[in-house]
Amino acid sequence: MALRIRAWVRLHQKYAPVVFFVCGFLWDTLTLGRIDRLYDRIILSTYLTSLTVCLYLYNLKDDDTFKGTFFERYEEYLPLAIQFFLGGLCSAYVIYFSRSVTFTKTLSFFIILLFLLIANELLKKRISNKYLQFSAYFFVNFTFFTFFLPVLLKEMNTFIFIISGIISIVITLTLITFIYNSSPSTRAEISKRKMVAIIAGIYLMINIFYFSNLIPPVPLALDTAVVAYNVEKANGDYIVTYERGVWHRFWRENDFQFSHNPGNRVYVFSSIFAPTDLRKKVAHRWKWRNPATDRWEVTDTIRYEITGGRDDGYRGFTFKQNMREGRWRVDVVTIEGHIIGIVDFELEFNSDREQKRMVTRAF
Repeated sequence: MALRIRAWVRLHQKYAPVVFFVCGFLWDTLTLGRIDRLYDRIILSTYLTSLTVCLYLYNLKDDDTFKGTFFERYEEYLPLAIQFFLGGLCSAYVIYFSRSVTFTKTLSFFIILLFLLIANELLKKRISNKYLQFSAYFFVNFTFFTFFLPVLLKEMNTFIFIISGIISIVITLTLITFIYNSSPSTRAEISKRKMVAIIAGIYLMINIFYFSNLIPPVPLALDTAVVAYNVEKANGDYIVTYERGVWHRFWRENDFQFSHNPGNRVYVFSSIFAPTDLRKKVAHRWKWRNPATDRWEVTDTIRYEITGGRDDGYRGFTFKQNMREGRWRVDVVTIEGHIIGIVDFELEFNSDREQKRMVTRAF
């Protein structure tokens, strides 16, 4: 069986990396579910550990370390293994972050993840570039700990993010130093100072993204968010009355146009997924588009605390009265200002528009 696999890989060397790339992505898509599930944590930890081991072995290969040993016949598979585990981690991140990303500035970090996922297909041709190896390793390492530690510690804040970065730097530099001291070919190929500078640059970039609110607040994810005419709690459910969006805007739960009678309340209901036992303060930040300045103005920031564990997310709502006509946007944010999701709508006074899609639904 092993001989057949080796023969197939050699015969299809040109396409094998793509096959491994697709397999890694499909496997994660079909098997990964909740970010706080034990299975998911074991799989991702296994990927990261296996990637670490494969990088170490691959860098020793150039020094003929395994010549004459049992492992010599299998060392040609190391680039494929590296690609599989790196692709598996990237695809998992794309899956998790896609649940938290919004079509705002947080989309930029998601695009970087997508780019790294797709670029991984070409990694086999450039795997010998040790600067690329360790740069990609540090990025996936840092990203892993930014959501793994909050799940593990049941807490999510800036301090946890900083600790995640420090742990990632220590692990990456330890691996590089270990390889550097064990592999003469690595010492001849890379400058340790240059490698540290690259790692520091990536670290700085991720921190800039974080403190500029460009990174989606994984492991939090917005499950549902609607602007509603009424929200009531009954028998453990939230009964929400709202106007369903038109069919060709399938990405919107509610209609963009919101008919309003002055003096009535306007509700925004949201359901936020969070890992089990994770407690986090969040807020609804109400904003109105001032037509005179063409800028968003924050009118209210209403906070409440969520507790994770529910499959369909922790439910909550806020409301306002005496609202002005025009464009409105409610940002569902963490206490640090990271955007979990957005509800936008246009409020119209005394509209004669027939509300054909009014629904009352239990969440």
